Formats: sequence, C-alpha cells, structure tokens
Amino acid sequence: MGATAVYPRVPVLVHLVDGTYELFRAHYGPAPGATDASGREVGGVRGFLRSMLALLGGDDVTHVGVAFDHVIESFRNQMFDGYKTGEGIEPELWNQFPLVERASQALGLVTWPMVEFEADDGIASAAIKYAKDDRVEQVLVCSPDKDFAQLVRDPIIGCFDRRKNALMNEAGVRDKFGVAPASIPDWLGLVGDTADGIPGIPRWGAKSTATVLSAYPHVEDIPDDVSAWEVKVRGAATLAANLRDRRDDAVLYRDLAVLRTDAPIPEDLDALEWRGADRQLLSELCDEIGDDSFAARVKRWRDE
Repeated sequence: MGATAVYPRVPVLVHLVDGTYELFRAHYGPAPGATDASGREVGGVRGFLRSMLALLGGDDVTHVGVAFDHVIESFRNQMFDGYKTGEGIEPELWNQFPLVERASQALGLVTWPMVEFEADDGIASAAIKYAKDDRVEQVLVCSPDKDFAQLVRDPIIGCFDRRKNALMNEAGVRDKFGVAPASIPDWLGLVGDTADGIPGIPRWGAKSTATVLSAYPHVEDIPDDVSAWEVKVRGAATLAANLRDRRDDAVLYRDLAVLRTDAPIPEDLDALEWRGADRQLLSELCDEIGDDSFAARVKRWRDE
C-alpha cells in the first residue's frame, strides 16, 4: 500500500476591512464626487469599489471580511448620551450607506452590516475568532483607526494602514501611543476621542496619559493621591485632582472605547475565502451608479 500524500499547510492571511471608514475616506477624498443618472451622489461607492478591487488584486489576499455601520447608533448610545450619532452626516453620504453594502456583496465579499454593535465591534469579534484558527498566519485589521490598536497581538493580529502600506505591531502601538495595546481603551478614555464623542478628562493629554498608564495600565490602577504616583508628570497635581473628581466618568469613557468581541460573526474561516465577484449583482450595481468600468478590473468571477 502506498504512503498517503501529505500536503503542506498553506498559511492563511485574513484581511478585515472597516467598510464605513472606506466609504467616508472615498466620499471625502481628493477625487471629485460623482452622481448617477438621477443626480444621486455615488462617488463614495465608486471609491469603495476601486479600493476593494485594488485590495483583491493582491496575490496574498484570499480571505476577506467587511464590516459596516448599518446604522450609526449602537448599544453605546444607551451608555452615554454624548456618544456619536448619525446627526450631522450629510444626506449625500448617508444615502450611500445601503449602496456600499450592496457593492461589497456584489464583489463577493463576506459582508457584516452591524446594527446593535458597531463595525469596529464586528471587526474585533472577527479578528479574535479567526486568530484562533490554527490555519491563520495573521489577521490584518485594515484601518488606521486608533481604536483598533487595542486588538494588536504579536504576531497574529496587526493593524494595516493600506494607504501607507504600514503594519503596526505591538512595538508600533507603543511607539505611537506610548502604551501597550491593552491600555488603549484607558488612553482613549482619559485623552478622549472626538470622532466617537468621548470627551475625556480635562488636562489629560496624550503624553501625560501615556506616562501615567506606563506605570498604571488601567484607570482603576491610578492612585487618587498624587504623592503615591511612581512617575513624574508635568501638572500631576491637577491631573490627579481632575481624575479623582471624575473617576466614574473616566471608567465610563474607557468602557465606551473597549471593542466588543461577541458581535455575531457566524462565518467560519472557509466561508471567508474570496471566490470571485458576483457578475449579475455587480452589473446591476454598475448600471445603477452609472459606471461600467469596474467589471474590467475584477480578477475573478464566481461563475468561472
């Protein structure tokens, strides 16, 4: 009896894309906007298609998932009234939200429209899930959003800025923020994050926060009494007083910044494999947005 052939395991590289970020980037990018036959703005959707087709053109891009904020509000709005909402999003952008999800599906990408959770939570949940599969060599979170720095785990999870072609590992997180990935939510809670409506604690700037968190990794660890601090920070007495007076707020803001890892991501790793674009769906979408040039850029079709 002949020996059973043993094939080498092909390591899988998983790309997780923040679709909402991609839409915003395309809509507000340097390229001029575009409208369809009815006058509806579709430039962001076209930009998303160009970006995803460029990604899918890479030889090492085999498994891809894209998460979207199907609605802007999430469970965090119940935690804090000041958290970001859809208020202020211009109609020209808002009207492209349904279209961009269809664009992702037309490209044959696993698409997660998040409702109760945010797109960031969907990506965080997917990153943790797929990182546990022993076939996965690395999970790349494709976004420069600072929230994602908390997910970085060497060597399995990294943040990849596609525009800069730069991968951020744990050392990169420390270089950029001055803290370890596990302290990123605390850093955001103290410093604040205007994009998410997190106000932070007065006078806690990026450098002073990093210095304090280097000794006390979490908000709860920081002593009320500044004389007990083991690090020297300019204005330490004021920082300590402000934190002492608003510690409950600081904990809340930190909790708002923690990405959830229990969002519904039902697909297994095999389902994430990109098998090509859907010819009919993409054709219909291209007719609708008035640009039939995308089909020529598709590397693979599902029906081939």
